[in-house]
Amino acid sequence: MHDIADPIDTVQVSETLIKRFDRSGPRYTSYPTADRFVDNFSSQHYITALGIRQHLVSLPDFSVYVHLPFCQSLCYFCACNKIITQDTSRSAAYVQTLLQELQLLEPHLGANRLAGQLHLGGGTPTFLAPSELQTLMQGLRQHFDFSKQAEMGIEIDPRTLEDHSLGFLAHLGFNRTSFGVQDFHPEVQAAINRIQPYEMVEKAVLDSRAAGFESVNTDLIYGLPKQSVSSFEQTVNALVSLRPDRIALYNYAHLPQRFKAQRLINEKELPLAEERLQIFLMATQKLLDAGYEYIGLDHFALPTDELNLARLDKSLHRNFQGYTTRANSDLVGLGVSAIGKIGQTHIQNQRSLKDYSAQISQGQLATFRGYVMTEDDVLREELIMALMCSMPLDYAAIAQRYGVNVQREFVAELQALRPYADAGLLEMDSEHLQVTAKGRLFVRAISMEFDQHLRRATQATYSKLI
Repeated sequence: MHDIADPIDTVQVSETLIKRFDRSGPRYTSYPTADRFVDNFSSQHYITALGIRQHLVSLPDFSVYVHLPFCQSLCYFCACNKIITQDTSRSAAYVQTLLQELQLLEPHLGANRLAGQLHLGGGTPTFLAPSELQTLMQGLRQHFDFSKQAEMGIEIDPRTLEDHSLGFLAHLGFNRTSFGVQDFHPEVQAAINRIQPYEMVEKAVLDSRAAGFESVNTDLIYGLPKQSVSSFEQTVNALVSLRPDRIALYNYAHLPQRFKAQRLINEKELPLAEERLQIFLMATQKLLDAGYEYIGLDHFALPTDELNLARLDKSLHRNFQGYTTRANSDLVGLGVSAIGKIGQTHIQNQRSLKDYSAQISQGQLATFRGYVMTEDDVLREELIMALMCSMPLDYAAIAQRYGVNVQREFVAELQALRPYADAGLLEMDSEHLQVTAKGRLFVRAISMEFDQHLRRATQATYSKLI
């Protein structure tokens, strides 16, 4: 069995191999995936899960996610739950609703509220005025005890920053920034309605360093209109020169039937499948050559970054925030459409601001739908998350924990994985199953074989793996 420290090698990954195994599928930020959540689910399920948590012998830390949906302008590629507005007063009212939601959760959180992680996502969290962010942080600290080592992250649109912004965010306790870069090419930026010159991002990264942020994340997207291999190579080179700690290389999923904003993109300007593949392979190799480690899926990090250290010591995990170093945390989701997970219960808030605010104002948690996992779900979640984090499946260890013989209970799944093993993407024997170095690019497809929910129809539209 190979070691998870083995680097990926795109030279070994042929175009034929990618075309053979590339398919549409979930990203597995949860199992079951959010499209499998059920409407026959109430806030009482949420409260019950929090009650069960309080009686655990070993209490997991909390991880907190807050969704802030407002943006001043529309990015045509965006698939997030957002509200485009110039009315800054709306965020002040929203913060008050968030504080009300926290107050409603108060009786159910228990006495031990240690939190090791906070993430503000959007939308554009920096749409909020400094005073609103300060009020929100004060409210969060009143309800959760954030540890001194807590990861405190915030997503930032570089176009919203002023000279004092990053220093102020550091003062509030944030220690991780995440900047949406997407592409530096002016024609691409114009095509997606997001104009932000390299110099703007450069200043944001440098100011983050000066303000003492421990980690800087940046997002790139390939497959956007007017992109080419040569133009995106310039973007990757420019970004690597700034040396962010983490780089996410996302695949643009063009789903205009689902996301109205994407209808503003000229489909004729999107790179063809062949060029899109070449862009991906070039960018991946560039990042590896620049010294970044491949974490998994579309994430890269410097060797000293916590994500890579977690990959090496096998504590890497995935949740609705993506790859994380907090493997056993209970995730509390706050705000419109936010998703959380307490124990074996998934919870999602109302997806429209009107419904979310109305429910909270009536003194009710904003629960919209969710899912209580079965014993089979719990087992399959462990198998899928181990694969997604490039960890070996040790059959003996699984048998000891669950009383399940993997080779006997998952005959069909293991048989379906045989082509991946024959292609060198998996190592399989009588004791283990392990994704190989070059197989890590195909981990979503491999994981899908253990997803029994995929056997039932869904209205969800999944993106291509690559």
